[in-house]
Amino acid sequence: VQLQASGGGSVQAGGSLRLSCADSRRTFTNNGVGWFRQAPGKEREFVAGINWNGASTTYKDSVKGRFTISRDNAKNMVYLQMDSLKSEDTAVYVCAAARTAAVVSQKSLYRYWGQGTLVTVSS
Repeated sequence: VQLQASGGGSVQAGGSLRLSCADSRRTFTNNGVGWFRQAPGKEREFVAGINWNGASTTYKDSVKGRFTISRDNAKNMVYLQMDSLKSEDTAVYVCAAARTAAVVSQKSLYRYWGQGTLVTVSS
């Protein structure tokens, strides 16, 4: 599995961005996928996850109602729509494929990690 995140950029508070995670080897169709983020000086944290078929999702409390994770298995893509962005959302965002088909939030349950994309939100 080789994952690549894209779609980051600079946006003002209240704005929106859509992140994409591409699986170039077309192998995460049967895996849960998650988005994590790491801000400068902080540990990597779970943001959102989705199970293998998109029927189940889970979110970090602080992004509920603002972020939406989705996937298109036909295109081997997972997305993170981020609305009402806040300065505290500034971080490098990384997508990862889980060891299981279920939706999970623990970092230890993710096996494959992609390269990140930087999101900068200015207030």
